[in-house]
Amino acid sequence: MENLEQVIFQIILHGGNGRSAAMEAMIAAKQGDFEGAREKLKEADDALNEAHHIQTSLIQGEIRGEKTEVSLLMIHAQDHLMNAMTVKDLAAEMVELYYRIN
Repeated sequence: MENLEQVIFQIILHGGNGRSAAMEAMIAAKQGDFEGAREKLKEADDALNEAHHIQTSLIQGEIRGEKTEVSLLMIHAQDHLMNAMTVKDLAAEMVELYYRIN
């Protein structure tokens, strides 16, 4: 596996990209651009799936007995990812609400 810090930063990177795309989806929906909003939600899904895949590989490594150092940076990455996933879920709901209102 790559350097653990690099792996952690990949989780942060993809989580941040996913969160940003979700926020952009809400902005697009607010402006009435529902096609753009759905594209941004797909972009958010793709980024968060990548982060989740990295997280899953770390978990699978633990199952195989490969211990992962739990650092403040790792905790931050996990928090960042979970927050991004929540924002994406809420963005999907907001896009749907804007669509129904419009």
